[in-house]
Amino acid sequence: MSAKLLVVDDDPAILDMLVRILKRDGYTPITATNGVEALEIVAREAPDLILLDVTMPIMDGFAVCKLLKDNEATALIPVTMLTGLDDREHRQRGLEVGADDFLTKPFDQSLLRARIRSQLRIKRLTDQLERTESVIFMLALAVEAKDIYTEGHLRRLSSYSEQLALAVGLSPAQVKAIRFGGLLHDIGKISIEDTILRKPGKLTSDEYEQIKRHPEYGAGIIQAMRFANDVGPIIRHHHERWDGQGYPAGLVGEAIPIGARIVAIVDAYDAMMTDRPYRKALGIEETLRRLRAGGGRDWDATLLDCFLTMIEQGMLVEPSLEHSLSLTDLVY
Repeated sequence: MSAKLLVVDDDPAILDMLVRILKRDGYTPITATNGVEALEIVAREAPDLILLDVTMPIMDGFAVCKLLKDNEATALIPVTMLTGLDDREHRQRGLEVGADDFLTKPFDQSLLRARIRSQLRIKRLTDQLERTESVIFMLALAVEAKDIYTEGHLRRLSSYSEQLALAVGLSPAQVKAIRFGGLLHDIGKISIEDTILRKPGKLTSDEYEQIKRHPEYGAGIIQAMRFANDVGPIIRHHHERWDGQGYPAGLVGEAIPIGARIVAIVDAYDAMMTDRPYRKALGIEETLRRLRAGGGRDWDATLLDCFLTMIEQGMLVEPSLEHSLSLTDLVY
């Protein structure tokens, strides 16, 4: 299937010339004459590359590019801005709004073709990485599906973690990483034997040592992903304790990444509130008592106080059973 390119320019002559070049090179061109029309087409057609004029009526190219790059659903579509000869101001503004490349009018056709090929090659690599990341999320859901006792655990943990991160005022980037961390925190358990994960009785010391390796296994599984730098530490350290008695690194206090501290709290809450192979659910009163007892020892007391307040004031929203986890919801 040929690559789909959106050409956005209010000059009919330039639009016609670019369309003819693209068709001759085997691409599928789509056209728009203003920014508003371009955004509508992007939402409908999902082009592989956008050639975007700077100066247009209704909405200029800078505004269009910024909206595209600020939207996670369209941020990875390459945008090549079409500028006037040696227009440094336009190039500077284009960089500020996230443009991926620039082409100068009048076009050198050989350069135009080379730039298009380069941007499409990057887009293909990005698409491959996105598919790989989708597989990772599916693996996480597969781990949960192996154990009837943890049904819905990842959905709840991802949601609770996000809610607590928002409540303590973390940045959108941190909130997103923590949402991913909540979903992927136990992905390393795919490397642990099912007989150990489902064992109804007490684990042997050797079995427990195997269980303790799952955070590092999980961080290793996602290490090639784009979000690894932000999410990997959450996965690796979600079993650390505030007093340094956790694993795998024995980190103490604020040395534990804040995302890992958040996931640790909500993971403990959800575990206590649900049936497990080795015990029945504890109920809300006993769960809150145990959480309070662990403040400043097992968990960050400040974050824990905020979480307990959310529970007690009815602010913690449990995701409905009807809402199954969607890869689109999670990734975007």
